[in-house]
Amino acid sequence: MEKPTGSGGVGSSRAAGGWRSLLLPQLNRQSLYVYGSEVAVEKECIRQLQSGVLVIHPFSLLRSYYIMCMMAITFLNLIGIPMEIAFLDGVNGLGWEGFNVFSDTLFLIDVALNFRMGIIPEDSEVAILDVKQIRVSYLRSWFLLDVIAAFPIGYILLFADLQYHSQDNPSKTNKMMRILMFVRILSLIRLVRVSRLVRFFNEVEKVSNANLEVVRLFFRILSLFMMIFLLCHWNGCIQYFVPMLEEFPSDCWVRKENLMNATVSVKYSWGVFRALSQMIALSYGSMDAPTNYVEMWIVMVSMISGCMMYTVLVANATTMIANTDPTAKEYKSKMSRLEHYMTFMKLPPELQLRISSYYQARYGGKWFDENDIMDTVSTALKEQILLAMCSRLLQRVPMFQHLDRNFMNAVLVKLRYEVFQEGDVIFRQNAPGDRMFLIDHGQVGVETDSLDRELCDGDYFGEACVLTKGRHVATARALTDCQCFSLSWLGFQQALQGFPAVRKHLEKLLPPPDSGASSVY
Repeated sequence: MEKPTGSGGVGSSRAAGGWRSLLLPQLNRQSLYVYGSEVAVEKECIRQLQSGVLVIHPFSLLRSYYIMCMMAITFLNLIGIPMEIAFLDGVNGLGWEGFNVFSDTLFLIDVALNFRMGIIPEDSEVAILDVKQIRVSYLRSWFLLDVIAAFPIGYILLFADLQYHSQDNPSKTNKMMRILMFVRILSLIRLVRVSRLVRFFNEVEKVSNANLEVVRLFFRILSLFMMIFLLCHWNGCIQYFVPMLEEFPSDCWVRKENLMNATVSVKYSWGVFRALSQMIALSYGSMDAPTNYVEMWIVMVSMISGCMMYTVLVANATTMIANTDPTAKEYKSKMSRLEHYMTFMKLPPELQLRISSYYQARYGGKWFDENDIMDTVSTALKEQILLAMCSRLLQRVPMFQHLDRNFMNAVLVKLRYEVFQEGDVIFRQNAPGDRMFLIDHGQVGVETDSLDRELCDGDYFGEACVLTKGRHVATARALTDCQCFSLSWLGFQQALQGFPAVRKHLEKLLPPPDSGASSVY
């Protein structure tokens, strides 16, 4: 049987699956990260199709859109439910009643769908698609909490509201009023849906293309600020809800601020103002201290929740700052140790300044171990990195033009990055030569007894040294800060191994033994 390859294989599985293709894993950055290749994603699609069961894959398109939709519905519920209980006073309107019924229906469907949602275990990369395993896992984890959050309060409120408006008997009307108040308080259990919001955020971070650190950071910040907003919102609603349960005693803050006949927006604004004032411990939201023990407990709970908010905010901010630009922090740490070392060794101030300037020119304020990075990537990637950085430099050297590509790749991996400061002597006249240099950025002055020449970006010098290992006939000095790549004689000899034809070609370029030539420079 021929193995499917590429995106065409994935497409064929989707076409074969028909409408069930919405349940199959989609080809995105996250699925490729987990499974390793398009072929592996295709095999996962085939595995799900062959299982013959109706299960939504964790990386499916339907699952991604479903999570986004449920996250929005859940957030609206967590905003609207406290507003309804505290401020709407039983006058919800047809639109809000319809939204309540729709939300309850959706959360009941969500409970049922979770028995058909595939699972990616923390300790495995293979999705669990077996219905029995999914059922057992869900019943042991979030089932009970989800059932409580999905309790159909909206239906009960709608039925009780219809009964209340149809009653003409005053005694029955008062009884229905008490039932409505009880049901409204009971509807607070729907706030358990906040657990769903947290889980949806985790799912978004996993299922979307969130293996990128920037995306993870975005969702982490978004979830943090949404939770802080919900905490302030709930606290503001509680500020008004508790006096309402007490039927607004004469010494409550609502009467003192003359809010009995105010609009919902005004009442809500004052409630949030009091909540924020207490949470950040500036004042009590009004000129007076709490007048009874109920208000006193509300203030204390607000202060404690404010402290918790501070703690969470500071902890998350500290973590995000600590994980931001680690290379710059490492550079500062290295520079601090270097300064202590130079002070301890009592180096001259001019030399200390020169060493510090070298580090700035070499690393640009960010510390990284280039050799370690190159050692951890594959040979192919190493060649591609060096090809992007140095190929244009090598191609300008005549003796490297029109040579075997495999040999050029072998030469590339032998190049070493070097930085010279303004005024540095790169090599001196008559000194033994064992390296050639390719200038990436900067200017170099070459001085002989009869010739002075300036070299700049893209130029090269000392190339004969990798052929003859002779002596330099000139002095090379950095006129500015220079970033160069060097090729040593030993590295060049190692690259020549296995390429006898290239060796013979380069030997023809050597000067005659009796010519006395040692190096171009």
